[in-house]
Amino acid sequence: MKNTLYKELIEKAIEARNYSYSPYSGFAVGAALLAKNGNIYTGCNIENAAYSPTNCAERTAVFKAVSEGVKEFEAIAVCGGPSGKPVSGICTPCGVCRQVLNEFVDPETFVVVMPTSENEYETATLSELLPRSFKL
Repeated sequence: MKNTLYKELIEKAIEARNYSYSPYSGFAVGAALLAKNGNIYTGCNIENAAYSPTNCAERTAVFKAVSEGVKEFEAIAVCGGPSGKPVSGICTPCGVCRQVLNEFVDPETFVVVMPTSENEYETATLSELLPRSFKL
């Protein structure tokens, strides 16, 4: 079951990557976030010339879900690589995205799927990627 679910998340993350607006870095990222209700929310990175208004793919997906009233999540697939080229290498969420995800998930059970291609991937829990995290 997990392999099928992860495959769907990877496919949707790769598809979301096609919408990336990354003219400055040339690095396109896509994400697919699985909510506990079964819905999948996608996101891509959206850059800005001023840099700080730039938004990562993971946060785009989280913000889309939360803006629709969904605040419980099970897993996310994140993939990236040079624009116009296939997914290449592991792409982990940045520290800001890890903290945003931590706000809405159980870090011990939330899974981050990091594909290196359409058929190969690694996984980690959020707690493995964000040790000693904090919540208020």
